[in-house]
Amino acid sequence: MTKVLARRSMPACVNAVWAAGFAMMTCSCAAAGAGGLLHPARHRVLEPPPPGCTNTTFMGADVRLEGWRCPALPPRRGALVYLHGTADNRTSAVGVIQRFVPRGFDVVAYDSRAHGESEGDVCTYGFFEKKDLHAVLDTIEPGPIVLMGTSLGGAVALQEAADDNRVSIVVSAETFSDLRTVASERAPFFFTAGTMRAAFQLAAEQGRFDVDAVSPQNAAARITAAVLLIHGGADTDTSPEHSRRVFAALQGPKRLIIVPGATHNRSLRPEVWVDIENWINQVIAQPH
Repeated sequence: MTKVLARRSMPACVNAVWAAGFAMMTCSCAAAGAGGLLHPARHRVLEPPPPGCTNTTFMGADVRLEGWRCPALPPRRGALVYLHGTADNRTSAVGVIQRFVPRGFDVVAYDSRAHGESEGDVCTYGFFEKKDLHAVLDTIEPGPIVLMGTSLGGAVALQEAADDNRVSIVVSAETFSDLRTVASERAPFFFTAGTMRAAFQLAAEQGRFDVDAVSPQNAAARITAAVLLIHGGADTDTSPEHSRRVFAALQGPKRLIIVPGATHNRSLRPEVWVDIENWINQVIAQPH
């Protein structure tokens, strides 16, 4: 009788062990997922400012942001703020600086919080970054403002433009429509729905932000600035559907360019820069 009872109790013990192991694995995966979301790779800036630019420290919402300020060649038309993508830094703005400074734009580029040389422990994909951007815009001379961003930077630009009427134009390449969707799409295949929920909850607690408030798609409905969206047609990291959803929500002047065959962060081809300049020229008059 004792042996029979022992045999019947063994499956329950095994199940308990498996349940505990699965719970530990889920917890471990959730922690890894939250960590990956909050802490993208940080790449230090190892090169000096481009010619004519100066190193500048901006005060963000609660962090110091390291960047460059590049004065326009006269006559001045306005200012352009460049916003880099995840795990990048301000050095990716060099081409933008070379293109737009001679065209009459002051160009500002800075490392987003938790990137490059800037302060900050976590990336919140626009929740705090839009507040940082707002503070940077406070330091710019009056006049038309262009926000230009790629991936993360494009999403931050859209979220700030929704509540800042100083912004005249947004050029956003490879934006995501909302953080929960894009992070879920990029999660490893073995992450379950429960693991993802736990990861998001942990990220929200550690980062002290609302994951569901990070939504360029929701912000789009409040934007009055002219918005040019660009997306690679072969982008498998952030599907073009993200930009299509943002485009559908926009109520003001807008255009969407899907670049055939372009993968993530590869849509800004030479012919697309012509479209970007034409879009800007439609809103901000060229000097005669």
